[in-house]
Amino acid sequence: MGLDIVNWKAIVEALLYAAGDEGLTKKQLLTVLEIEEPELNTIMADVADEYRGDTRGIELIEYADTYMLSTKKDFAPYLKKLIEVPSKGLSQASLEVLAIVSYKQPITRAEIEEIRGVKSERILHSLVAKALLCEVGRADGPGRAILYGTTPTFLEQFGLKTLDELPPLPENAEEDVLQEEADLFFENFNQTFEDIK
Repeated sequence: MGLDIVNWKAIVEALLYAAGDEGLTKKQLLTVLEIEEPELNTIMADVADEYRGDTRGIELIEYADTYMLSTKKDFAPYLKKLIEVPSKGLSQASLEVLAIVSYKQPITRAEIEEIRGVKSERILHSLVAKALLCEVGRADGPGRAILYGTTPTFLEQFGLKTLDELPPLPENAEEDVLQEEADLFFENFNQTFEDIK
């Protein structure tokens, strides 16, 4: 293996954290780590054992040859309370993500992050918790990434009957111009969202 098991576990943990809710397939891990399957199985078993302890809030789960980190079910009541904590309107970052999803849906987290240039996982979770976005399917390809789209609540909160009522974006516009126009639209409705809450 080259590295000791502790280092391999740390690398796997970092990779799974970065992958977020999409997780990583066994094939992806084998490719990135450049190790054989028996070695990976040993590493993953050790990682899973480490997370099984009562002092850990997350666990390693595996489904359909895909690994991901997840919060333990025992802590669901606390996570629910966190989601229910009132927040002030929508942040600029949330508005950016809403703009991107509303105009480009269905879209994956990776595609959103490519457009924004920064991680967007927490923002997506927050917008899903507020019922403004939802999972609308899975992308083809490795990992079967979640596809996000807007919800009826999104339309209601922003005073739209359909997505066709979104302001049109100019054809052949530069990406930053598109983002500015979308941001302006959502900023105009942010106050409405705060008032409704």
